[in-house]
Amino acid sequence: MSAFIRTTKSICPVCYHVIDASLYEENGAVYMEKRCAEHGAFKDLCWSDYQLYQQFESKDTRGAGRREVTTATNGNGECPFACGLCPQHESSTVLGVIDVTMRCNLSCPTCFAGSTSKGERHEKDPHFEHLKAIIDNFALNTNAAGLQFSGGEPTLREDLPELIAYARRKFDHVEVNTNGLKMAASPEYCKELESAGTSVIYLQFDGVTEAPYEQLRGRKLLGVKKQAIENHRTAGPKPAIVLVPTIVKGINDDQIGAIINFAIENSAIIRGVNFQPVSFCGRTLHDHHERITVSDVIRKVEEQTGFLRREDFFPPSMMSMLLGTLGKSEAGCHFSCGAFSYLVVGKKGKAEGKIEPITKYLDLDKLAAAYTKNKRISALTAVRHIHPSFLKELFIKFLKSHTYEDLSDLHFNLLFIGAMHFMDPSNFDLARVRRCVIHYGLPDGRIVPFCSYNTIHRKN
Repeated sequence: MSAFIRTTKSICPVCYHVIDASLYEENGAVYMEKRCAEHGAFKDLCWSDYQLYQQFESKDTRGAGRREVTTATNGNGECPFACGLCPQHESSTVLGVIDVTMRCNLSCPTCFAGSTSKGERHEKDPHFEHLKAIIDNFALNTNAAGLQFSGGEPTLREDLPELIAYARRKFDHVEVNTNGLKMAASPEYCKELESAGTSVIYLQFDGVTEAPYEQLRGRKLLGVKKQAIENHRTAGPKPAIVLVPTIVKGINDDQIGAIINFAIENSAIIRGVNFQPVSFCGRTLHDHHERITVSDVIRKVEEQTGFLRREDFFPPSMMSMLLGTLGKSEAGCHFSCGAFSYLVVGKKGKAEGKIEPITKYLDLDKLAAAYTKNKRISALTAVRHIHPSFLKELFIKFLKSHTYEDLSDLHFNLLFIGAMHFMDPSNFDLARVRRCVIHYGLPDGRIVPFCSYNTIHRKN
């Protein structure tokens, strides 16, 4: 028996034409089914836990909608090919992503960008002035909270520190997405990135043994990752790293808890772990047996740690509620795009070494209910749902100042644990695309949702 959930639009994974699709429950999981007139029927797993899917949907908050102006389109009025952002897009930009190079010093078997050290096209990086124009476009035409420099491997650009410094004139938050090889080779380079104004290093980190790296990256890299972390630990007064593991079923899903524990052990510099269930784009070949979903990650977290339960996780759209409550721009990310929670890691006195989920301190459900009722609730209402603790003091401090520095202080006393499942041609859902909040900036002035860019618009 199966139960219908909703209809949507998707694409044929062969010809990429837009086709009708249905989401339905079967044996406790959520599947997408679609049929192309030319290439037949397709079925793929979206969520392994329908009950959790329903819980996340019940907590969904849509935010305040678009603030961006409509920019250039592709000339084809059909979603998702008219991305620009097109008028059909519902959500604001939260994080702008800029590919500063397509060169890479690895040739990972798993890469949705298809980056490589070989090929004539990959030798030509975008000109510095073109990248400045993309940064300016994000600053002028979006309400983005920050930028991320990506690629390829962005540290291969000699002028990356200059790009970071320029972006920091426009944005409080600037990330660098990296495999860490150059950081591991040079403590001085880590200091250079910090001096330029880097807010967070987004470090590829697939496990705590060598096996995942050999299978996903083609070589042993654990020592390199650890060295990159050590080199960056003293790179500045407040260095920050977020670990970003690509999770593939049967390869490293047994290390999810160990990765979180590694982050806790290094919480003086690691600010979070953002698990990314594998997306079958670029040169990452699709194998149904390797598909892992957001709910799988949450289940593994619960099984492999003694301090995080499924009840401690919330849909990413609730993050928009928190941003709105704290005076930042509201997003409208789709509830099924991912999940997030926070850990409070005790660092002083009797609390030292104590690990608790943020739900022990902050009633997110009550806060969300108050927000849903009042849309924008007062700072006082927000604080009422925080238990008396150092966390309350940090919240109050930020609510009074609304400065990035105080928000950063709050984050430095928490450890983010999240999952973000980017789509590929097999599970592509236009309802999710239209609420995407992570957007690529392109040289031609377009701003394109993350999943549609990597699935459709990227030219590898």
